[in-house]
Amino acid sequence: MDLIYLDHNATTSLDPQAFEAMGPWFTERFGNASAAYALGHLSDGAVVAAREQVAALVGCTPAEIVFTSGGTESLNHAFRGVWEAFPSKRHLVTTAVEHPAVRALVEWWKGQGGEATDVGVDGEGRLDLAALERALRPDTALVAVMAANNESGVLFPVEEAASLARSKGALFLVDATQAMGKIPVDAAAWGADLLSLSGHKFHGPKGTGLLMIRRGVRLKPFMLGGSQERGRRGGTENVPGIVGLGKAAELAGARLPEMDRVRRLRDALETRILMEIPEVRIHGAGTERLPNTSLVGFAGLEGEALQLRLAEQGICVSTGSACSTGMREPSHVLRAMAVPAAYARGTVRLSLGRGTTPADLDRVMKCLPGLVAGLREGSLLPGPKR
Repeated sequence: MDLIYLDHNATTSLDPQAFEAMGPWFTERFGNASAAYALGHLSDGAVVAAREQVAALVGCTPAEIVFTSGGTESLNHAFRGVWEAFPSKRHLVTTAVEHPAVRALVEWWKGQGGEATDVGVDGEGRLDLAALERALRPDTALVAVMAANNESGVLFPVEEAASLARSKGALFLVDATQAMGKIPVDAAAWGADLLSLSGHKFHGPKGTGLLMIRRGVRLKPFMLGGSQERGRRGGTENVPGIVGLGKAAELAGARLPEMDRVRRLRDALETRILMEIPEVRIHGAGTERLPNTSLVGFAGLEGEALQLRLAEQGICVSTGSACSTGMREPSHVLRAMAVPAAYARGTVRLSLGRGTTPADLDRVMKCLPGLVAGLREGSLLPGPKR
């Protein structure tokens, strides 16, 4: 059975061109990029070229790029660096729907003795800018906002948020992990002081990522041990991974127009779901979203059960729930959106990719209505409140 992969927000396959570009740096071009001989110079040149490639996609200068092991490390560098850089400012502002990597760092921030304010969203997942403005204080060190939500795909008004942060003298961090490769990203136009991303979200290699640190922002290095990355991240460079990240960035920029086709596929899929299955909600459908993302709530069933039934048919999706104390409960994103419990419990996320075809979605719709009906018939869950 051929797999139908509809979980591109979780991870993507490594692009064959990126894989090919990485090959020589594992074998004959294995030199340490810090070495002062030809083999090392080759590796250093490859890192320089990749830095230019990713800077072009991010919308910054190459000197502002710090290569990391992924988005989580980048976020840790940003949060911990800001904490150390501004000892007189101990207040953090972020949103109630950030990725768990950010939520963990919010708890870390508070554990260090700082304060944090979560800004809410409305029922469509839109950021409350007025609440963000009210949350800002003279001692706010950092405002951290995602460019696009990983579950709903809802886009955030990062330019407006950056302007508010700047007006109070706070640094502004954008988590662009889900946006990269799906919509244009422009750190300079957005007003970002810091920006993080992961390579594996846009067909780059796992274990690669970056933190953009705007020129003039001074953060202590997150990893000590050497002078690599202009002294901002010690350790021998992962040259093959960096080369793959650079190539994936180049390809992602060139292929952005393809996301219009993906959007049309996503919209057609949602139309069919709403027409063929009763008691369904598309979370965030009333606002701007990533072109590939559909977060769908089916009343009267458990999202995990539907995920498993789809997996039996070779269809890969994720759920809109998180494991907490051994029980399945709606994710913090759905709770922040105040999604009714009946729909929140039955939520699954379908995230399409460039390789998704109409035939894939036809196959999904051949089995989805029946699977939903069968689960509802065998469920004791209450239906939606009228």
